[in-house]
Amino acid sequence: MAEATSSRTAEVSRKTNETAVSVSVNIDGTGIAKISTGVGFFDHMLDQLARHSLIDMEIKTDGDLHVDDHHTVEDTGIAIGQAIAKALGDRRGITRYASLDLAMDETMTRAAVDVSGRPFLVWNVTFTSPKIGTFDTELVREFFQALAQHAGITLHIQNIYGANNHHIAETCFKSVARVLRTATEIDPRQAGRVPSTKGTLAQAASHWL
Repeated sequence: MAEATSSRTAEVSRKTNETAVSVSVNIDGTGIAKISTGVGFFDHMLDQLARHSLIDMEIKTDGDLHVDDHHTVEDTGIAIGQAIAKALGDRRGITRYASLDLAMDETMTRAAVDVSGRPFLVWNVTFTSPKIGTFDTELVREFFQALAQHAGITLHIQNIYGANNHHIAETCFKSVARVLRTATEIDPRQAGRVPSTKGTLAQAASHWL
């Protein structure tokens, strides 16, 4: 079940045999996060996503962690993406595009986003270890794939350099947070228009140019 309001908030609940996920977001928030997925490192990354995007997020996931973390991470990404898409509605008046190089100690990661309605992920990030603590590093990509697909955004993430795998993962979440913050902000010069040359709102909602 999902619903959105003109105040750019939304709630999504998603239940399968593998996970039960509930997510609420406020695009125009202050980055308040209430997060519980049962995966400590993932909770830390989601807190960064909320804090630096200024999107308030309340996330509760109960997953089959006795199997592994995969379903929990992927399904949480799906639900967050769905909630963001619902909260944005027809995306009228948004800035739409943003890109950023984000530094953290020895690491630099670039993120670029088009909040377009067209889902696509370009992932150019390599980890030197399969684990950060007990967390599988391959799940970082799985999260962003699910987020991009279900939020309806084109998302490019490139780690330019870095040595510490924790820092590489964290800069991915922080850089995506910052570009989401900019791209979803209301641009007063748009005067409430959908930022597309497509013509009609119905066309633009599904196939933006």
